[in-house]
Amino acid sequence: MTHLQEQLDYLKIALTDMATLVENQLQKSINALMEQDEDLANEVLHNEIRVNAYELKIDKDCENIFALLTPVAHDMRFVFASLKINADLERIGDYAEGISKIVVDGKKGFDFNLVQTLDLKHMFDIVFAMFKDVMVAYSENDSRLARSVFSRDLLVNDLNHKAMPIIVDYCKENNQTIPQAIELLSIMRKLERVGDHITNIAEEVIFFKEAQVLKHGNKGGDNSADFVLNSEQ
Repeated sequence: MTHLQEQLDYLKIALTDMATLVENQLQKSINALMEQDEDLANEVLHNEIRVNAYELKIDKDCENIFALLTPVAHDMRFVFASLKINADLERIGDYAEGISKIVVDGKKGFDFNLVQTLDLKHMFDIVFAMFKDVMVAYSENDSRLARSVFSRDLLVNDLNHKAMPIIVDYCKENNQTIPQAIELLSIMRKLERVGDHITNIAEEVIFFKEAQVLKHGNKGGDNSADFVLNSEQ
């Protein structure tokens, strides 16, 4: 095994470890919300520093591979993709932190009839399954599995889109709990953004595996960009 391959393997392990941490952060943030568990929310806030430390370390690892080992073709695409996925994971961690801050600092007493009407738990379940699948796709170089998240992201977007009129109607009838309702809307928007970052990760998996660029809505792969990184598989 070459030194380059050793470093690429190490990079994949490090990014997978970071993904596991972020997955736990996301799960705990929602559990803290559903159970109104401030201790669990504070655990998420405490662990955010570990997510940030992972991001800085992986950024440095990618820079060293580029500078010292000059990867080409598929290997170069893999490092580029890992660098971008690293940033997306850090942002997902930020959203988990944001949800936890609402649990700790926000208004208490969420109306769980409203939570059910918004289908918040279902929204999280979709997002969480997307996250797990896309990271398996990264680990196993599975572009087909990566593509499976795109249609599910549309479901997440739809749930987020439907939330506003539900919140408006609720606030008209429940003047005393408007702040809590607005916080629930904020949480749903955070989950919608998590879904967006997951689709970004899926795009990067497809990029390094197939040399196809799916930005700007080209998720069908029909008109993938042709540039120097595509010259070799």
